[in-house]
Amino acid sequence: MMVSDIPAGPACGRVTLLGAGPGDPELLTIKGLKALQGASLLLYDALVSDEILALAPASAERLYVGKQASRHALPQDEIIALMLRLAREGRSLVRLKGGDGYIFGRGGEEAIALAEAGVPFDVIPGLSAAQGAGASAGIPLTHRDHAAALVFATGHLRADGQGIDLDWAALARPRQTLVIYMGVGTLALICRELVAHGLPADTPAAVVERATLPDERCITGTVTTLPQLALEQRVRTPALIVVGSVVGLRPLLRQAGAAT
Repeated sequence: MMVSDIPAGPACGRVTLLGAGPGDPELLTIKGLKALQGASLLLYDALVSDEILALAPASAERLYVGKQASRHALPQDEIIALMLRLAREGRSLVRLKGGDGYIFGRGGEEAIALAEAGVPFDVIPGLSAAQGAGASAGIPLTHRDHAAALVFATGHLRADGQGIDLDWAALARPRQTLVIYMGVGTLALICRELVAHGLPADTPAAVVERATLPDERCITGTVTTLPQLALEQRVRTPALIVVGSVVGLRPLLRQAGAAT
């Protein structure tokens, strides 16, 4: 019998799916802070900083279940099984994720598993990594003169390693901003496919590394030049790719921000 097939008992604990935001602990929501301060057990991911973990009581138990490229502390199905088992033991817990759990954080999968198992849960959203990166790097994700649409996509390779399963023609449409999560390792492929499907080769593009943190870096170029620039600058995860003419607003906004 699968863990999720076992009905929850009357003493079942409650799970809080909490988005920790893009990294800067001051960008955590008030509701998220209250949940952390009341936590007795945390299951946390790789993108959750020590500063955010420190907001929980010193007595709270902390279990690391992070996933990084090709390096998983626990596979996703085991994370879900652990979360369900702990809740069925009567333990309430905070499932803490970087950014927002419902935006490429697999929070939807965990919420479905909890719902199907009859385990009570709450969802507290976090400021997304894309929002944090845009604001911190000086790149507005939308602007009525530049982008009438905002698209989030993931840059993960398919399971067979042969490309990325995305609607490239839709991603290459004009007058939109494209934000790609988990795409550093496939940046050259992403840019090549966008140009091949009609995006002008001189479209501004950026990669924002460790957004909102003290060591944040933003490398800018075009969809043609960005892959080589990122390689030369040795960009590492976590990082987001932003493509669109809004990237061209960064020099003005950064200059104005530095002057205030």
